[in-house]
Formats: sequence, structure tokens, C-alpha cells
Amino acid sequence: MNSTDTFAQLANGTALPWAEVPAWPVAEFVQVTASALERGGRLCAWFGVAEPAAGPALGRAQAPAAGSALGQGAICLVAVVAFDAENILSVGRSEPFAGKYPALTPLNHQAHLFEREVWEQYGVEPEGHPWLKPVRRTAGTAPAVGEFFRVDGAEIHEVAVGPVHAGIIEPGHFRFQCAGEEVIHLEIALGYQHRGVETALAGGPHRATCSQMETVAGDTTIAHATAYATVLETLGGGEAPLRAQWLRSIALELERLANHTGDLGALANDVAFLPTSSSCGKIRGDFLNLTALLCGNRFGRGLVRPGGCGHDLEPARIAQALERLAAALAEVETAATWLWDAASVRARFENVGTVYASQAAEIGLVGPAARASGVVRDVRYDHPAGWHRFAQAPVAVWSGGDVLARARVRWLEIQRSGQFLREQLASPPEGAVREELLPAAPDTLAVTLVEGWRGEVCHVALTDEAGRFRNYKVVDPSFHNWTGLALALRGQAISDFPICNKSFNLSYCGFDL
Repeated sequence: MNSTDTFAQLANGTALPWAEVPAWPVAEFVQVTASALERGGRLCAWFGVAEPAAGPALGRAQAPAAGSALGQGAICLVAVVAFDAENILSVGRSEPFAGKYPALTPLNHQAHLFEREVWEQYGVEPEGHPWLKPVRRTAGTAPAVGEFFRVDGAEIHEVAVGPVHAGIIEPGHFRFQCAGEEVIHLEIALGYQHRGVETALAGGPHRATCSQMETVAGDTTIAHATAYATVLETLGGGEAPLRAQWLRSIALELERLANHTGDLGALANDVAFLPTSSSCGKIRGDFLNLTALLCGNRFGRGLVRPGGCGHDLEPARIAQALERLAAALAEVETAATWLWDAASVRARFENVGTVYASQAAEIGLVGPAARASGVVRDVRYDHPAGWHRFAQAPVAVWSGGDVLARARVRWLEIQRSGQFLREQLASPPEGAVREELLPAAPDTLAVTLVEGWRGEVCHVALTDEAGRFRNYKVVDPSFHNWTGLALALRGQAISDFPICNKSFNLSYCGFDL
């Protein structure tokens, strides 16, 4: 094991040998990580890697009371910290240990869910963690619906919502502590969509791995597939051809357009503003059909593959895409104008569900949720990789932090993604769309960030001595942002929950993995 005063520094989409990742005794590692976060770093990932026991003192780890599927032997903790202003990713790890360690969460709240996840998976207890309970499982395989935080008081009552909801949405449980109509505290319990994705990836890549990556969160197919493909390309010491990088950027922005348009329609529906609601449902389909024009699938499945892309665009389809894009952008502009011009909509959106910039930074919000609180944070700008090294859309920021701000950021991104697509489709690069990959380097750690439509998608792969996946960590943006929704409800009427929820529109399955 080697030890230095600082983490190893990487650029997005790069790798380094596992032996070169600096390591500290676990208590010291927690302090070093806390120091990095205090200096302006942001916690992208914090996870465990199973290690052979280093001696009798590192015997089998004890599983948490909720039950642990993976808790065996010693582990080391790994941290990936982003310094956005410097375009740097910093990586460090602990030396192997078992049992307990001093929690990072009391020093930095960004670690809250990460440490609960590691405890659930490996049985190592973060001593001093303020609310240690599973994030996905209770009693083995059941969802994480154990003890809930309760507020005492004669006027306090509790409202339980879900996991079965009135609409056709994924299952999740929401436990409100209320005084009359006012929400004092909201706790969110998930785990109903847990599929064991990371466990299934071990020993890969397998024949099914690409399909698994495309369905981590089905509405974020392109972002997760791009992150995975970039990881494999990085481990092989290469990158996708430029035309393939261009195609991926086209698909990524189409994914953003479709989902942001759908979100504007869903928000309009929740305040009974039917003109925009009805129009955006149709226009979202138009953007999805543009993705189907690109690769034959409305969600982009089959397009992004390690080494490049599985499909290309010839001039005739590029011309067709430009024509259909122009029509869809014109229609969504009309639908958005109706929304912003309606005083009834503004009255329901303004000053509802506010998350302040200090809160967004404290808990590590990402994506439109962070930018709507005035936090300038976008992987395409802060850590550009692939085609975004050559072409970037401006970062869309709104400072209000409320439902209106989250809706306005979506609208700004629709406009800027549309302009990006017009420019890129007008001047495509030449060349091949796919190349053969070299075998993945053994005992190597690779880190990739992609700005999905919900925010930062983080993939971290560690290979074994044969170049297979020893450990694969996926962090969907929803993992960072569900806490933001809980904060947004504090002090709000419980009847505001639907529009607050829609304004974040987070993924249940992307969190559950």
C-alpha cells in the first residue's frame, strides 16, 4: 500500500493502476476525504471494495441488523471527489479493515446515503452516523421500510404515501410528519426496484452487460451506456472514433430534450394547465422518434457500444432529422410560452419547494436540481469528455431554487440543447463509427462522468488481475437528489408534494440499482 498527503488526480474518462491509488488507515482516510470536501470538492462516489483479510484481526465482517448480501471479510473504502473549478477528479482509498470506522457524514453531509449503502452491503459500521438504516433492503431482500424518523407533539400527525401510487409510476414510500397541512419532515424509503445490478456486473463484462447498463434507468439509456462504454475504452487505453463521439452527443441531447419536454408537460398537468400538458406529451414523442430515427429505438438502445456506436447517420437521415427537429422545437416553444404566460401557473410554481444554494451545495445536488438553486454544476462544462471537449452548450442556471426555477432550467436546457443539435447536425465529422477495443488493463481503476438529463452519471470500474470487473460502481443522479426533494417539502403544504416531486422527477430504479 502506498500513502501520500493527497488523492491521486485524474481527468474525466481516464484510469490509473490500483496500486497507484493512495491509501490511508481508515480513520485517517475519512479525515483526508473530509479535508478534500472542505476545500471545495464534491463527493461523486464513496463505495466499498472487498479485500482479502490482512490477518486474524480482520475476520469476517458482521452484517447489519437489516441483513447484508455482500458483507464478507475486510473491505477498503474508495472515494471519488470532483473539483469542478479545476476540472479534476481525485481518487483515494482506505487500507483494508472490517467492523467499524469513524463516520464521514458528521463531517460532511454529502456522505449520508453513501455510508448507509456501504453499511448495508458490507456490514462495516460508520460510528457516529446520525441515521443509520438501509437504503434499499430490510430483513434480507425486502425494501428499506424499517424505522422512520418521527416528530413528537400533540398536533403532529403522520401521513404514509405509497409504495403503490395513483398514477402509473414506479413504487416508492414517502413518510410525512405534519402539523396540520404543513410538512415538518419527509423521509423517503426506496428499494422496491432493487435488481442487484452492481452484483451482476462483477466478473464482467458479460454478454448481457450492455443491456443491463441501458436499463439501469430506462429513461437515461444514453447517459449510462455512454459512461459504461467510456469506462471500457479507457481501460483498453483508447477512445471511440470522433464520429461515434459526435453521435453519442447527439443522442444524449435528444434524451435531454425528450425528458425535459415531458417534465414541463407533467408539471403543467399537476396544476391543471391542460394546453401545455397535452402538447408536451405529443412533442416528447416527437423527440423520442428522432432518437428512433437515429438507431431504431425510441430510448436509444443499441446505439452506444464499447468502441463506438452501433448505428450511423447518412446525409438523407441527417436532413430529415434537422427538419423534424425544427418542427418539434417550434412546437415546444409555443407550449412553453403558454405555460410562462399563465398567471395561475406562476402562482403555483413560485416560492414552492425551495432548496437554497447553501443546501444544494451541502447535500451535493447535481443536474438541473442544483442549477435551479443557483449552483453552477454541469459535467459537460466542468469535466468535458467525448465530443463535449469540442462543443459545449452553455450552462443553464436559475437562482430561485423553487418549482418555478426547476421548470425554467428545463426550458433553458431545451433551448440550448436544440441549438446544439442544429449546429452539430449541420456539420457532422467524417470517419468510422466503431473500432475494436484492446483488452482491459488488469488491476486498474477507471472513472467516467456523463451529464445525463437528470444530472451527473458516475461509473467507476476496478479490474482484477485478468482484466475482468472486480468491482463496478454506478451512481445515478437520483442517488444525490432524493434528499433534495425531502428538503424541498419542509415547511410546505402536503398538497404541494405532487408538483415538488414532478419538479425533481427522480428515478426510483436508478436509485435502487
